[in-house]
Amino acid sequence: MNYINVIERYHEYKTAIHELLASVVTGIFDDKVFIDEKNLAATIKWLTKNYPFVELIFTLDGNGVQTSNNILPGHFKEKNSSKGLGVDRRHRPYYIKALESETVIVTEPYLSSSSHHLCVSSAVRCLDHDGKVKGILVVDIDLAHAIEFLMGDRKRKKFNPMFVSVYSFIVIGLFVVAGILLFSATYEIFTLFNQPVEADFHLKPFGIIIFLTLALAIFDLGKTILEEEVLMHKDIFRHSSTRRTITRFIAAILIAVSIEALLLMFKSVLGSEQYLNSAIGMMIAAVSLLVGLGIYVFLGAKAEEILTRSNLNKIKRQTAIK
Repeated sequence: MNYINVIERYHEYKTAIHELLASVVTGIFDDKVFIDEKNLAATIKWLTKNYPFVELIFTLDGNGVQTSNNILPGHFKEKNSSKGLGVDRRHRPYYIKALESETVIVTEPYLSSSSHHLCVSSAVRCLDHDGKVKGILVVDIDLAHAIEFLMGDRKRKKFNPMFVSVYSFIVIGLFVVAGILLFSATYEIFTLFNQPVEADFHLKPFGIIIFLTLALAIFDLGKTILEEEVLMHKDIFRHSSTRRTITRFIAAILIAVSIEALLLMFKSVLGSEQYLNSAIGMMIAAVSLLVGLGIYVFLGAKAEEILTRSNLNKIKRQTAIK
């Protein structure tokens, strides 16, 4: 999930993310975490088992100085556990907000200095018997993983590498076929000039064009699959992503069908009248595809406009309530 999609999804699920993170921090908040760092290690072990998007936990004193190491999940622990102790965090937004609030606070997204990913922090202060700040507990979450967790997309993400591998294999196959067709077209051109037969000069160019057209259509289809399914991030929850893929796929087929219809039409004009009905049928099919694609794109754009407007109104209402 790229940064633009993460930010867009954050604004859609902002309330849910904040409530989830606040409940997580409230559930683990205990005076013991400020006394023994082992409690923090046990806490994050439990958190990452139940909430895999949690990436960091640490404590601060009342002056914003970090009083514990950065406690991370096991696979990061050896590399980064010694970092953070004694670092001055007084200028960080979670410290400033937590110091002024009596409840759990949640920050806006920012780039984590630890993981270098977009994250959201939640913090809560702990007071001693005299009402002074004893310490502040801070929990960081990976925003992209939290959104996937809320959307129920974690299981699909596990299979994503396999999907990419299969699509990559299919794309390689399509490119190989396109290469064979290009080789065939090149061979036909070479034969036409080196072994000229007068009878072939009228029809053989059409065969060459068919090879080239099929190569173009297959290459364009492979390129579309490569870009949409392998190289680019595809948000399956957005209608625009699905509509873009279908549009590009149908457009590749439409171009191939239109060119083949023109070739059959030219052949019928040159004397091969048996191709006329097939040419007319393919023309009708191309026009039908174009009309259907236009209707699909128009209705899809309208539906997304309605959904976008609905989401914006929801965000405005939530902002007004706050």
